[in-house]
Amino acid sequence: MGGAADSLDHRFRSLAMSIRHQRNEKRWRPCVRSGLLGIGAVHLQSAVTAGFPHHKHRRLKMDEAFLTVKNELDTEVVVSWVSEHCYQCLYQQLGVAPAAPSLGQPSSVDFIVSTQHEITLQLNRTPATQELCTLPFHFGEHGNYSLWVKNLNDRSLVNCTLVTDADPANSYIPILVAFLIFAGLALVSAIGRIILGLSVVRGILFRISGSMETERLINSELGSPGRTVAPITDNILPPPNNPSKRLRSLDTFRGISLVIMVFVNYGAGRYWFFKHESWNGLTVADLVFPWFVFIMGTSTALSINASLRAGSTRSSLLRKVVWRSLQLFIIGVFIINPNYCQGPLSWANLRIPGVLQRLAWSYLVVACLDLLVARSHLDILTRDAWWSPGLDILLYWPAWLCVLLLEIIWLCLTFLLPVPNCPTGYLGPGGIGDMGLYANCTGGAAGFIDRWLLGENHIYQTPSSRVIYATDMPYDPEGVLGSISSVLMAYLGLQAGKIILHYRDVHTSIISRFLIWGLILGVLSAVLTKCSRDQGFIPVNKNLWSLSYVTTLACFAFVLLVLVYYTVDVRKWWSGAPFYYPGMNSILVYVGHEVFEEYFPFRWRMANNQSHAEHLTQNLVATSCWVFISYVLYRKKIFWKI
Repeated sequence: MGGAADSLDHRFRSLAMSIRHQRNEKRWRPCVRSGLLGIGAVHLQSAVTAGFPHHKHRRLKMDEAFLTVKNELDTEVVVSWVSEHCYQCLYQQLGVAPAAPSLGQPSSVDFIVSTQHEITLQLNRTPATQELCTLPFHFGEHGNYSLWVKNLNDRSLVNCTLVTDADPANSYIPILVAFLIFAGLALVSAIGRIILGLSVVRGILFRISGSMETERLINSELGSPGRTVAPITDNILPPPNNPSKRLRSLDTFRGISLVIMVFVNYGAGRYWFFKHESWNGLTVADLVFPWFVFIMGTSTALSINASLRAGSTRSSLLRKVVWRSLQLFIIGVFIINPNYCQGPLSWANLRIPGVLQRLAWSYLVVACLDLLVARSHLDILTRDAWWSPGLDILLYWPAWLCVLLLEIIWLCLTFLLPVPNCPTGYLGPGGIGDMGLYANCTGGAAGFIDRWLLGENHIYQTPSSRVIYATDMPYDPEGVLGSISSVLMAYLGLQAGKIILHYRDVHTSIISRFLIWGLILGVLSAVLTKCSRDQGFIPVNKNLWSLSYVTTLACFAFVLLVLVYYTVDVRKWWSGAPFYYPGMNSILVYVGHEVFEEYFPFRWRMANNQSHAEHLTQNLVATSCWVFISYVLYRKKIFWKI
C-alpha cells in the first residue's frame, strides 16, 4: 500500500514538474530556436502520462502516437524504450502495465510515444526484472497501436504482439504539395524564359517597345526638331567581355545556403530531418552553415586578389579585414541575445559564441593568411614546369602549413586533453548515451574548454543533444574548439577561389579540380567515419565540428559548386534566380530574418499549432518573403556590405 502511495505521489510530482516546465517553455520560447523543446516534450509527456490509463481524450501533438499495452500476465510488466538514433543508450522507462485482474481479462494502460525515429520497446517482468521481449518499431504520427502481452500454452513463454488499431496520418504530404507548387512555379518560369527567347516573340516585343518609345519621343521635348536621338542598342549588342566580372554561381551558391538556413531557423515545418541532428550524423539543417563558411572563403580569395590588382596595400586590406571581423562579431552578439524576450539584458548570462561570431573568426584567420601569400598578378606565372599542375597549392604553402598546424592543435586538444571525470578523447554526448557512464561529459574536451574559458552561463543552454540523449550540461555548437575546424572549412573554400583565379575561363580545368578535391575529401571522410554514423574513428558531428564533418561537407560543397558553376556560368542554362538575390545581400537577409522572426508576415497565430502543414506553410511564406525582399533590394541596387 505504501509503495502504491509513493508511486502515485511520484507521478503527481512529475506531472507538476511537467506543468511548470511547459509554463517556463512558453515564457521564453521566442528566445530559442523553434522546435527544439517540442521534441523533448514528446518524450517527457510519454514518461509523465505513463501511470494515467485514461488520457486518450488528450489531443495528440506532432510526432506522437497512442500505444495501449494490454497485459494478460499475472505480474506487472515494466515497459521501457530507447531510440534507434540513440547510440549505446540506456532504456528509459515508459511506464508499468499492471497485472491482469483475472484470467482472460487483460489490464490496459495507455502511453504516448514518439514517432520521429524507430524505437525499441523492452518489456520486463517485475520484480525480478526478467526480460520478456524486445520490439523494434517505427510508430506513425497520430497512429493508434496496441501491444498485447500474453502467455503461450507453455506458461514459461510470453508472446508480445503489436497491432495497428488506427492507421497513422501521412505527415509528409505537405512536403510533397509544397514541392509540386514550387516545381510548378519553376517550370512556368523556365517555359516563360524559353518563349521570350524565341526570335519571333522577341521581334514582336521589340516592335511593340519600339513603337511605344517612338510615341514617347514624339510627345516629349526630346522629340522636337533639331534634336538627334541616338539609337538604343543595349538590348541588342552583347555586353563587352569583362575579365573581372562577378561569377553568378558564387552568389547563387551562397543564396542556396542562406535560403535553406532561413527556412531551417524558422522551423522548417517542424520535421525532424530539417532540425539539427542530436549528435552524430547529418540532417538538412547540418549542411548549410559549413557551406556558407566555404563560399565565404571562396569570395575572400577573389576579393583580395581584385583589391591587390587595383593597387590596394596589404596593410590597408588588413585593417579592413580586422574591422569587418569586429563588426560581424558585435552584430552576432546582439542578435543571439535579444533582450525583448527575457527583459533587460543581463551580463551574467550573455551568450558569447554564435553563427556570425564563428564567421567573423573564420574570415579573420583565412583573410589574414591569404594576405600573407596572395599574389596580385597570376598571368605572369610559368605553366611549363613539372609542378605547374599544383601551382594553386604550392604557391601558398605557408598558409596551408598554418591551417594544417591549426588542425593538428584541434586533434591534440580533442584526443589528448585530460577532462576531469571523463575519459580522454571522449567524443560522445553524455547524458544517457554510452550506457549513462559519462552523463556530464557532453562534448568531451570541446565542452570542457568552453565551460572553462567562457563559463557555463555564457554558452548555449539547450543543445540538440538534449532531444534524444537527455543531457543536462550546457554545450555550444559554435564553441571555441570547433572554431579551429571552421578555419579549415573556410580555407578549403578559399582554395576553390584560388582554382578559379588560376584557371579563369578554363572551365574544364576548374571543374576537374573541383571534382578532384571533392573525391579526395570524400575518401578521407569514408576513412575517418568507416562509412558509418557512430562506429568511425571520428564520426560526422556538427556539434563538435569534427574533422570528418568538415571533410564531408567540403566534399559536398565542391560537388554542389561544380553543378552550380556549370549550369549558371558555363552553360548559362540557369540565371541562379531566385537564390542569386539573397546571395547578393546575405548579411542583411541573415540579420533581418533573426531580428524580425516574431513579426508578421514572418509569423502569425495558427489555427492548429500542432499541424506540420500549417507550420510548413508559415515557414515557406516567411522564407519566400526574404527572397522577395532581397529581389526588390537587388532591383534598387541596395546592398548591405560590411
